[in-house]
Amino acid sequence: MSIKINNITKLYGTQKALNNISFEIGTNEIVGFLGPNGAGKSTMMKILTCYIPPSEGSASVCGFDTNNQSIEVRKQIGYLPEHNPLYLDMYVKEFLEFIGGLYKIKNTKERVKEMIEATGLQVEQNKKIGALSKGYRQRVGLAQAMIHDPKVLIMDEPTTGLDPNQLEEIRELIKKLGKEKTVMLSTHIMQEVEAVCDRVIIINKGEIVANDTTETLQKNTTKQIITVEFDNEVSVNTLKSITGVEDAILIDGKTWKVISDLQNDVRKELFNYAVKHNLSVLTMNKEEQKLEDVFKALTKK
Repeated sequence: MSIKINNITKLYGTQKALNNISFEIGTNEIVGFLGPNGAGKSTMMKILTCYIPPSEGSASVCGFDTNNQSIEVRKQIGYLPEHNPLYLDMYVKEFLEFIGGLYKIKNTKERVKEMIEATGLQVEQNKKIGALSKGYRQRVGLAQAMIHDPKVLIMDEPTTGLDPNQLEEIRELIKKLGKEKTVMLSTHIMQEVEAVCDRVIIINKGEIVANDTTETLQKNTTKQIITVEFDNEVSVNTLKSITGVEDAILIDGKTWKVISDLQNDVRKELFNYAVKHNLSVLTMNKEEQKLEDVFKALTKK
């Protein structure tokens, strides 16, 4: 396993940021690490990157313990934090050569050229970092995280500030990296997780509430949502009186979201209701559960 977390607890005074959590991430796996603000995501990433120690438990990266072998751990990790720290007065190529020197990389100039091409920085490579847009600064951060060819990449909000074209390019880069490395990705953008991640770990109030593939999480929902549009107005109480309907939410004057248990497909009952009340059903759709819906359900409990 590239990343192994065993019963980690982290206390800040009397407050528990992490509460006895455990998980593993294998080689060539892209895992989304999700949670609302204050859930403990950044704390976990800081422990993995040896910025802070855990209060209890242990963590290892590529077999090296974060407490006792922190130098070896840091050699294995490329880290892009949420607030990307860069030297704004340095030129892009100059900065990357400087980082390459810190890692004592052989053929630094060739490696810098590779990273500039991989992250799409060719046009901006001779500019000062301070003159770059936020999106290009993020690319510089990605380049510095990858320059020493780490086995594990840990990224906190890696696509912040990117335009749609840049977003697609960076997603493709992350997917490509996932074929060779372990990638742990924290983001609030659910479409990004669905696009690039093999598995999702959701954390809430310092505890893991889900650890599975996006497909499995979406299939394991307990509710079914039907969107139905009638040709005339109906009342919420009447809809809720239909067998199997748990709730009904008005979208506009004639369109409703009807919620039921997965075991009760209420579409036939809705048609029967319409016939009985001289209504026409203009549209009816069974909604697919989105990862965002799963996230909300798990983190609002």
